[in-house]
Amino acid sequence: MKSLTALLFSFLLLTIQIVMGQKTSYIIGLDKLFIDANDLPYNEVKPGDTLYFEAGNRNYLLIKNFQGAPGNPIVMINYNGVVVIDTDHYFGISIQNCRYLKLTGTGSPGRNYGFYVKRVANGAGLGIGNLSSDFEIEHVSIENTSIAGIYAKTEPDCTLTSVRGIFTQYNTSIHDNYISNTGNEGLYVGSSKYDGMSVQCDGKEVLLMPSLLDGVKIYNNIIRYSGWDGIQVSSASKNCKVYNNTILFDSQAEIGSQMSGILIGGGSKCDCFNNFISHGKGNGIECHGLGGSRIFNNIIVDAGLSFDTTDKTHMKHGIFVSDVSIQNDSAFYIQHNDIINPKSDGIRFSSIKSKKNLIASNIIINPGNFDYYENGKTSFKGKDAYIMFQNAESDVTLQNNYLERNANNAGFLSSNMKSSLDFKLVEGSQLIDRADVDKRISFDFSGTPRPMGVMSDIGAFEFDATTSTEIQSKTPDNQIKLLQNPVKEFLIFSLPKESNSEVIVNIYSLTGKMVVQIKQQALTVGNNTIQANLSKTAPGIYIYTIRTGEYASSGKFIIW
Repeated sequence: MKSLTALLFSFLLLTIQIVMGQKTSYIIGLDKLFIDANDLPYNEVKPGDTLYFEAGNRNYLLIKNFQGAPGNPIVMINYNGVVVIDTDHYFGISIQNCRYLKLTGTGSPGRNYGFYVKRVANGAGLGIGNLSSDFEIEHVSIENTSIAGIYAKTEPDCTLTSVRGIFTQYNTSIHDNYISNTGNEGLYVGSSKYDGMSVQCDGKEVLLMPSLLDGVKIYNNIIRYSGWDGIQVSSASKNCKVYNNTILFDSQAEIGSQMSGILIGGGSKCDCFNNFISHGKGNGIECHGLGGSRIFNNIIVDAGLSFDTTDKTHMKHGIFVSDVSIQNDSAFYIQHNDIINPKSDGIRFSSIKSKKNLIASNIIINPGNFDYYENGKTSFKGKDAYIMFQNAESDVTLQNNYLERNANNAGFLSSNMKSSLDFKLVEGSQLIDRADVDKRISFDFSGTPRPMGVMSDIGAFEFDATTSTEIQSKTPDNQIKLLQNPVKEFLIFSLPKESNSEVIVNIYSLTGKMVVQIKQQALTVGNNTIQANLSKTAPGIYIYTIRTGEYASSGKFIIW
């Protein structure tokens, strides 16, 4: 039993405690901008307890010193609506020296993002560091920050408490977040100073080695209009995966070494797969890591195409691999990627320290360097622009790659090439059953098992005529087709034939909860705009179904 004094103190703090068995819930009032587990009443918070943050407007949130336990984290969740932060401060949310903690914006049914950092004038949207480890950040929306969207790292300092060998950042999970309009990176995870950073300690310059990350999962995030890299992961030396992210319009600030959709930085060994990267100004994927990484099932569209369009010497590639921190004799495996219209090369491979590398079963369409002349006509690149080796000593096996100037020859579902769905294969595509089976890659971009036939298919998608309603024909003549993706306020569908039946559109969250149902009278043949009232729906990834008479379709799409 808590003392009367403690209960009164809690009341004065507008913190309500509700005891449920051995776990306690705390409601954190709107006036609480700073909570510290070393202070009353928060020093009574135990592993498994939940802190509910009251919905409404806050200037910022500072959270310090909370310690959960393995398998029993302290949960921090929005309560009774959305927590909104709009600030001139140097951070929106700061989490310091916390371990086994889960920050989740799932506390408001029907809203994807229960924490909404609307604006940070002088800093990052969310920072988690100062020896924080074993944390999960999910369903947070961050917009309009002067620097990064999310920082998740602890840099070394003169206390030597966070240097390599003393501190390791374990189990970093960042997923299902929406980040837009950041001054610097969308996500910045781990220290980019893998080889050490010089720090002044007691008047002397000391080289300090930053901590490593063990266990990184970055997935299902949507990142739009980042000033620098969309996602940067560095010093993540073990158990790192970056997957299922959507990255649009990265590198808008055009800062030389900070231009990519996804950057696997020094000291990292990350698998990077099933990401959709489109219309950025930087390289699609850069890998400067330790080697041993698999880069597969990614769709990369127009990488760097809008960057310095008047100067082809300012190059940007679909995938770029270097020797920055490669471990000798490690290998890279670049497989089943769709790389469409990169400004310069499809894949530029600049590693010679790695050995027995494999570049296989990729689709590379129309690299800009194909027609690039350097110094007049002395360095016409031609087919080398698809896969460019900067050094003949690179040890790479090339296998079953599809290299073409014209995307219309590939057998894609659509020629729009704006949505990931456009790159599904139609029956009769020459890419079906043309790739060797690699048992280590057992699924495609949509999660369909590989292979569906005798062999795998080239590119990010496997053709599956038995389950994919959208691709059972060489042409879309017998389909209802969603014509734009992402969407904002309206859904535009193409109807193959006129239907007298009512049109029913259902929109679901990824958890299966229906968000919107739209019913509309019969549509005419051709393109139809359906008023969907999506402008008030939280940005995110959703599932749609549409049916009218004998015609039906379904799929995923993004709401901006």
